[in-house]
Amino acid sequence: MTILVLNSGSSSIKFATYHRDASGGRVVERLRGQVSGLPDAAQLSWRSAEGRREERPLSGEIDSRAALEAVLAQVGEAGALGALDAVGHRIAHGGQALIRPVRIDDEVLALIESLTPLAPLHQGFGIAGVRAMQSLAPDALQVACFDTAFHATQPALHTTMPLPASWRERGARRYGFHGLSFEWIAQKLPQLLGAAADARVVVAHLGSGASVCGMRERRSVRTSMGLSTLDGLVMSTRPGNLDPGVLLFLQQQLHVDIDALSRGLHRDSGLLGLSGLSGDMRALEASEDPRAEFAIEMFCQRAAQEIASTAVAIGGCDALVFTGGIGEHSERVRREICTLLGWMGVRIDGPLNRAGGPRAHADDSTVAVWVVPTDEEQVIAGHVAAMMP
Repeated sequence: MTILVLNSGSSSIKFATYHRDASGGRVVERLRGQVSGLPDAAQLSWRSAEGRREERPLSGEIDSRAALEAVLAQVGEAGALGALDAVGHRIAHGGQALIRPVRIDDEVLALIESLTPLAPLHQGFGIAGVRAMQSLAPDALQVACFDTAFHATQPALHTTMPLPASWRERGARRYGFHGLSFEWIAQKLPQLLGAAADARVVVAHLGSGASVCGMRERRSVRTSMGLSTLDGLVMSTRPGNLDPGVLLFLQQQLHVDIDALSRGLHRDSGLLGLSGLSGDMRALEASEDPRAEFAIEMFCQRAAQEIASTAVAIGGCDALVFTGGIGEHSERVRREICTLLGWMGVRIDGPLNRAGGPRAHADDSTVAVWVVPTDEEQVIAGHVAAMMP
């Protein structure tokens, strides 16, 4: 049995293949890689579970279908594919109806497409990946796994927006994202915390997209993102929490049209908008420009504020987990956020933090601090395997 997992984006497609172990239970990774530089500078790279790596350019202008054809061909040559039994797709938004992994049929795909306005940067690319694989592997089981689904356990207190009832009845509510990442961390908590795994845990997924999730009993209680992927923390190119009066001002006084407004909020804000230099935290940390310093300071300040707000929602904080590209790799960001949370009893250990964890808290910290790499692909593969005979 072979499972292919896809995470389709605007400029890259990440993929991984898995098979069941001898017992028929746990899924085991065989190969992981990505097609980057889409559409006109595409590069295919991958590494096998044994550590073998390969990279090669793809000629011409490459769309989702052509990229996936190349993936299937190269992965097949590497002997890491075999008969393709199922494909698991990461889909950004499942709305109120799609709150667990589902087999994709025409009705499900139409519902996924209807949610595109809620995640315009992500939803369309996931759909393109689904359509391409339906054509390339028509006999394979196609499964959608949603980044919103993990947050379906949030109580109404944390999903309801204080808006007119007629708006709320038409879907205006908080959903939350990065659910596949948070689900992976929830699975890992018993290894980190033992009997305290079901206690009050705040997870900070910090990357180009960023959000915070508060868990009790390893279930989502409150998360920082809302209706769309724009809310909450400062992100690479998105602003996070924003006074809605700003949008009225931009439209009514500055006459910014809806397309320019969407582009500005999704692509030109956040770290990029603050610094005028880059939305990449690595580039900002390497820069001596004071605008880069200010952008990092605001990123950490807003993250600390959201962690504190989330701790209120779950009644305190016994453990803080950092994950995502920035959360896993930026020693400085973790240190500055934890320093801002010192009033909560958070104490970080310098050498442990610089080493990248997994433990990062000092002996006298009343909050355990951990650094855990996320693995959304493994979560998807597990869901797909559970749906197969």
